[in-house]
Amino acid sequence: MKSLVVEGPGRMAVIERPIPVPAPGEVRVKIERAGICGSDVHIFHGTNPFVQYPRTIGHEFFGHIEALGAGATAKIGTRVVIDPVVACGHCYPCSIGRPNVCDHLQVIGVHRDGGFAEFACVPEGNAHAVPYAMPDERATLVEPFTIAANITDRTGASERDVALVYGAGPIGLTVIQVLKHVYGVRQLIVSDQIDARLDLALASGADQVINGGKVSLLETLKAAGIRPTLIIDAACHPSILAEAVEIASPAARIGIMGFSSEPSALVQQKVTAKELAIHSSRLNGGKFDKVIGWFARGLLAPEKLLTHRFALSDWQAAFDAFENDPVGCCKVQFDLTTAS
Repeated sequence: MKSLVVEGPGRMAVIERPIPVPAPGEVRVKIERAGICGSDVHIFHGTNPFVQYPRTIGHEFFGHIEALGAGATAKIGTRVVIDPVVACGHCYPCSIGRPNVCDHLQVIGVHRDGGFAEFACVPEGNAHAVPYAMPDERATLVEPFTIAANITDRTGASERDVALVYGAGPIGLTVIQVLKHVYGVRQLIVSDQIDARLDLALASGADQVINGGKVSLLETLKAAGIRPTLIIDAACHPSILAEAVEIASPAARIGIMGFSSEPSALVQQKVTAKELAIHSSRLNGGKFDKVIGWFARGLLAPEKLLTHRFALSDWQAAFDAFENDPVGCCKVQFDLTTAS
């Protein structure tokens, strides 16, 4: 089978690999669509601290079950999307419903081979059936929206909130859609430094957008008398958290996403004086069925994020668009059904 393999930092190629054999409890998925995420770029460039090389990357993928390992009971032909979180099920985080921070966490596409290939083997419980009426491209976008589902669950989003989202990149846009179209937040403000991304934010449900590179976000909100009750940082620059503490309403919640290795400076007095709650969020903790339900009910418009499609053989153009065209590119998918 053809597989896009990162052989080491800065070295990636489509190579031929044997079709994998499902282990007991696993299913083999014939992959039809797979999406690029920022973490795939980090693995390519050698800045992901968790990966071991060589690695077939990709953790956003869709296909159908075409083989079963011993003990697996899934129906052959079932259309599925894959939860990349593989947890032990026994440690403390798993016992309280937080498998995404399992003591023995493995992530498909990071710790084990992923979806930028014609086939992949995954634990049967990680393969979630999607309705046959759901288009392939839409199904492939379930995983990014589970990231939004996780942070909105962690922060307790509701229709009472005045919400501020930092960052209108792919993940920020999923958060925007979920906040507005699932939770119906009262007011939704989005800050980014790229006008084209702010246009996408408006199309995704934002009520107001602010280019933080042109005006002071802090002063703009202060002048308008806006004090967000929910702030979600989907941009993950170290300076954002301190600003969010200044901007937040008393009793607000702040959600942070991503892995910045640089420190953020906070004044504890300001956090305590407002009794702010700061929540972090990693991957998703069992949110696939929830998001599949949202998609099936038509609450979200995930296709608005999809801008580029490539064959696996065109991986260089795909990664170039994802990394270097923040104006014209949002989500990129590989079509594994096309000839390579």
